[in-house]
Amino acid sequence: MTGSSPNILILGIGNLLWADEGFGVRCVELLNERYRFPDSVRLMDGGTQGIYLVQHVQQADCLIVFDAVDYGLAPGTLKLVRDDEVPRFMGAKRMSLHQTGFQDVLALAAFTGAYPRELLLIGVQPEELEDFGGSLREPVRAQLEPALQVALAFLAERGVFAAPRDGDAEQLAPAQLALGRYEAERPAEDVAYRHGDIRFIAQPGREED
Repeated sequence: MTGSSPNILILGIGNLLWADEGFGVRCVELLNERYRFPDSVRLMDGGTQGIYLVQHVQQADCLIVFDAVDYGLAPGTLKLVRDDEVPRFMGAKRMSLHQTGFQDVLALAAFTGAYPRELLLIGVQPEELEDFGGSLREPVRAQLEPALQVALAFLAERGVFAAPRDGDAEQLAPAQLALGRYEAERPAEDVAYRHGDIRFIAQPGREED
C-alpha cells in the first residue's frame, strides 16, 4: 500500500449476454454512472477476462467483486462472502468459464505474494442463465440497488466516500451494451434464438457440415 490510501478495485465479472450472468457488470456500470470516487478507487468491467485480471488484482489492497454466484439459494438472494472464503465460492458449482478463471486469478495472485488484504464478494443467486441476449430477471434486478449500498457502506467504513456524479461518466464498456440500450434494442424472444449461437448448435433434422 502506498501512502495512507489503500488501492481499491471494484470489479464486476460475468457475461452480459447470458441473462443473470450480467449482474456483476451491471453493478459496476451503475456505480460508474452515479458516483465519482477518490483516485485510489478503480471501477472495472471485468467481463469474462478470467486470468487476464491477475495484474489488476495484484495491485489492489482491497478488492470488491460483484457477481452472479450459485449459492444454492432462492433466486435473487444476495449473499456476502469475505476474505479467505471468497475463492471457495468463486469456484463452487461451476456456472461459467469466467468463474473458474477468477478462482485461478486469486490463486495466482496469492502465489506471487501480491494479494489483496481484504476481499468482499457481493453475489446474487441467479434465476436464469440460459437466455442468450436476455437481461436480468426481476429477482436479480431487484438486488442491484441493495448490492450497490453494500459496497458503498463497506467503503465508508474504511473512510472512502463516493460523491454523486454531476456529469457524464467515461464508459467502462461499449455504449451498445449499456443496460438501457441493450434492453431497448434486443429482439423479442419470438424472433431471435435465445439459447446460444445457432451456427454452432446441433439441431434435429440438420445435417452437420
